[in-house]
Amino acid sequence: MTSQVNQKYIHSFVICAFQESKFLEESIKSCIDQFSVKQNKSTIILYTSTPNNYIKLLADKYKIDYFSGDGGTIGKDWNRALSFVDTKLATIVHQDDIYLPIYGSEMIDYFNSNKSLNIVFSDYEECDSKSIPRKRNINLKIKRFFLKIMSLSNNKFYQRRIYALGNFICCPAVTYNMERLKDFRFNENLKMTLDWDAWERIMNMPGNIAFIDKKLMFHRIHEGSETTVNTKNKLREEEECMMYKRYWGKSIAKFLMKFYVLNQRTNQ
Repeated sequence: MTSQVNQKYIHSFVICAFQESKFLEESIKSCIDQFSVKQNKSTIILYTSTPNNYIKLLADKYKIDYFSGDGGTIGKDWNRALSFVDTKLATIVHQDDIYLPIYGSEMIDYFNSNKSLNIVFSDYEECDSKSIPRKRNINLKIKRFFLKIMSLSNNKFYQRRIYALGNFICCPAVTYNMERLKDFRFNENLKMTLDWDAWERIMNMPGNIAFIDKKLMFHRIHEGSETTVNTKNKLREEEECMMYKRYWGKSIAKFLMKFYVLNQRTNQ
């Protein structure tokens, strides 16, 4: 997944841009404002499978290395974006989201404290289309509770049993150890649960995962987001049921989906 390791930087913010999002520039600025970027510990690159003047002009404006490739599924885009990373650590930045200035520093420090970590992820808040924080709903409270419970032990069987109850990790809040995950790839056939599938497979790999119990970024919920669109067309429900069947089998999966589907309503 990685090329030769960059000796200057430790971490990369990999911004994945798509078409002409009005939120892209705000996301770029949140990366530029990172303490780790100002300290030359993090660098920023931008990848798109939909190259256009809007994205190119923003990359030029903020002097960000710009890469493009053939379009495809989200998994293909993420795999392709990570292929341009030449640092030990990487964060896939969704073009809608906002990172607090301490995100990069917190991640770097956490990885430096434990060499066995494959991924580290933080707590987060949600914001709306105007960048106004949304009230923390019951869904986020439940996710945080299970993440704290899951973090009580590094035992893989224990963690997977907790994680079998639902996908509690926020994808854009995750940072990857590229040196330990050289052979890892996202499933390019999945559209909504490719992150759930990814974390479950990473949990089975040698090494550990860790949760930083701090709100370090904002995940934006708006009408045009991929999450909202696929929730409305039922694709999310179909893929989530498939993941439950992987853990529990058909009967229990059907029962759990009655509760888990309530989570989807908070993404609209």
